Amino acid sequence: MVDLPRTLRSRTALASLALAPASSSGAGSSGKKVGVTLIVKTTTNPYFVSMIDDAKAAAGSNNVNLTVAAGKADGDTQSQISAIENAVSRGDKGILITTNGDAVNAALNSAKKSGLFVIALDTAPNPPETADITYATDNEAAGKLIGQYAAAKLGGKKAVIAMLDLFNNQVVSVDIQRDHGFLEGMGIDPGSKTQNAKEAKSGKYSGGDYQIACHQPTQGAIDGGRKAMENCLSANPDINLVYSINEPAGEGAYNALKAAGKQDAVTITTIDGSCSGLKLVDSGEFAADSAQYPGKMAGLGVETIAKLANGGPKPTTSAGLSFFNTGTNLVAKDTVSGVTSQTVATATPDCWGK
Repeated sequence: MVDLPRTLRSRTALASLALAPASSSGAGSSGKKVGVTLIVKTTTNPYFVSMIDDAKAAAGSNNVNLTVAAGKADGDTQSQISAIENAVSRGDKGILITTNGDAVNAALNSAKKSGLFVIALDTAPNPPETADITYATDNEAAGKLIGQYAAAKLGGKKAVIAMLDLFNNQVVSVDIQRDHGFLEGMGIDPGSKTQNAKEAKSGKYSGGDYQIACHQPTQGAIDGGRKAMENCLSANPDINLVYSINEPAGEGAYNALKAAGKQDAVTITTIDGSCSGLKLVDSGEFAADSAQYPGKMAGLGVETIAKLANGGPKPTTSAGLSFFNTGTNLVAKDTVSGVTSQTVATATPDCWGK
């Protein structure tokens, strides 16, 4: 979810939460429970609920005493800082965190100096070395998958593309990575490594000619996606392909297209992999969705800290990346030549937000 798209699915306030210790099985070499704190952005977003659920499961099988805390709302750093300080006071061995902002960095650095191992989940902090390691999806790879699918599905037809991004007034890494990945998957040069909307607005993609009809911000929300798509259709009613930063933006785009009677003429691609999103793939609302696994990030994080506490090795980043890649898979109802995808039925057991 982003400072991330996922976090934008829900912003309902909720107070910090602490869970009872998970049941013990599979004790470590010392036999003593290992203290781990999971700090998420909010407890109302299904993406983060999935993290909590899988962390609890991992705690139960790794002799971990798990505490879960959260911001009162997306962007609430003070509650996260308090949770970090509490983890240090408790003598926890590690922290897993999806940060609400750079204001938590000083507290995380202090925790590291106190001997806690810090794992960022979903998105690396700024600067990345604030955490000992980040467990996340390769968002650029996720974008490439839907771009490759879209290019193949068009079958050589001209691509008239609506780019529904996260923001147009601030730079967020996931926004750039997904946008650029999609274009690269289409065979289009993004034109910049650090900014969106710098690609040539017309030219050749891997299957034929393309035209970028618009770049519109959505804030990763359904209403934002609808408004963005309405603006794009006003600029060019011939759009036949939509890239959406996440599922809510894609849902909003579909609503606008349906209202205009164009839903059957446009291919919508997106990134998330939620259970509700996969249903929209099955219904045909989305042509393709790159699935992510937030629960896996948290579960692996709990296992990592438990192993470290019992003398295990420190984790390492994935080859060629600055983080540990927890994977992504393309999910599509219809297969296309040359692009590997999962069926909805295959992908559903691993979806999040059940």
